[in-house]
Amino acid sequence: MSTEQDTQSTAAETYTELESRIRRISNISHAGGVLRWDQEVVMPEDGTPARAQQLSTLSSIGHELLTADETGELLEALESEELEDEQAAVVREVRRRYDRETSVPQELVEEISETTANAHPTWKEAKETDDFEAFAPTLEKLVELNREYAAHIDPDADPYEVLFAEYEPYLDLETAERVLERLRDELVPLIDAIDESEADVETDAFAGTFEDDDQEALARDVLDSLNYDWDRGRLDTAPHPFSTGTQFDARVTTRFEEDDLLGSITSTIHEFGHANYTQGLPDEGYGTPLGESRDLSVHESQSRLWENHVGRSRPFWEHFLPIARERFPSLEDVSPEAAYEAANQVYDDNLIRVEADELTYHLHIVIRFEVERALISGDLEVSEVPEVWNDKYEEYLGVRPETDAEGCLQDIHWSHGSFGYFPTYSLGSVLAAQLYAAAEDDLGDFEDDVRAGEFAELNGWLRENVHRHGCRYTTPDLIKEASGEAFTADYFLEYVTEKYGELYDL
Repeated sequence: MSTEQDTQSTAAETYTELESRIRRISNISHAGGVLRWDQEVVMPEDGTPARAQQLSTLSSIGHELLTADETGELLEALESEELEDEQAAVVREVRRRYDRETSVPQELVEEISETTANAHPTWKEAKETDDFEAFAPTLEKLVELNREYAAHIDPDADPYEVLFAEYEPYLDLETAERVLERLRDELVPLIDAIDESEADVETDAFAGTFEDDDQEALARDVLDSLNYDWDRGRLDTAPHPFSTGTQFDARVTTRFEEDDLLGSITSTIHEFGHANYTQGLPDEGYGTPLGESRDLSVHESQSRLWENHVGRSRPFWEHFLPIARERFPSLEDVSPEAAYEAANQVYDDNLIRVEADELTYHLHIVIRFEVERALISGDLEVSEVPEVWNDKYEEYLGVRPETDAEGCLQDIHWSHGSFGYFPTYSLGSVLAAQLYAAAEDDLGDFEDDVRAGEFAELNGWLRENVHRHGCRYTTPDLIKEASGEAFTADYFLEYVTEKYGELYDL
């Protein structure tokens, strides 16, 4: 065997060893994910002390494996080799994680994991009893731990920028700020014009009382209609809907309120978008970055695309309303047009982010972005959060929360220790419009397909252009590969201006 062949053989063996190591780390992480799902969905209320220790232990083991000297040596050996594109992508992604986690002491990793596990029931009780002061000490601890975490990774950087990169490593914070500012500047006048409009838009199409069991049956109808793979997924309920899992087990949760049938439908479609992306990741890439989703902005683009561009469209309600009527005969007199209008009504007096309409939603994100950035920078004390939160709602949306439960305690994210997460919701909405426009450019208008309940062509495009790539590309490169253009808010703003201009006679 020649020297060149010897080198290639050694490189192949080294890569195989790295991949095997990463698969072990991923399996530990996925096991933790199942435990977290269990904690939020079915775990007994008093199970938290043990669960916190279990999650801390798994987090510690994964951290030890990733940050071990052997991992660094494998990466260093491979970075001097000529690798195939997909192998180079795996090395790039592992190197990014390795560099971040080797900067953070293991004791801090364990403390963050245990603190967040204990924070969830504390937040849940505080929300149920409308008692921010009960959650405040935990929030103070989480803010302190996140500042410490960021300082270990890059002591010279804006700590919020470091935390944002945890969820969106390839679209920088400057891009996120620019998009959020543009949305705020251009959506506020549109929302004001809608508020002044005299258009008679249906708002009560889904008024009534709907039993939870019947809503769950309809949620399953929604998932069936969208071709959710039940062999690799399930539906459950949670106080704050979420999806989690792998391409072999992608779970959806939703919630039901007896007076909000529409909310359960759109929530279920949203979480389907996440799970559908996860189910579309390549099986052969499981356990490596090639079988993992491309961070949160792309993930959110998939949920927003299905929720808004499909689930809030006229053709969808022409398709789905007859199915809903079978479960709820009280909807017999509701027309598809009335259902469409109700699904797209704009109301700026809503306090709850997850119940917000497609436009004002982004002002909810701007508020959270501004509050948590001030928290992390130290410009805002935890004790000041309720008042500042309420002031911003009054300023941006003209409505003031009367309770902290419908104010600063409504979101679960801070109890998870997630700071820097919220901007990805708006970035995902923007990207959804760009991807949907690109799919229509390639395949033509989807209205007839949606009206007929046929989603295979759209989903096939997403599988081919987004899902199958896993983390092969960075976010900007994936966007360019899929849409042919750099990331832009143009398509989203064109989409909402046309849609709501027509709906409200602007």
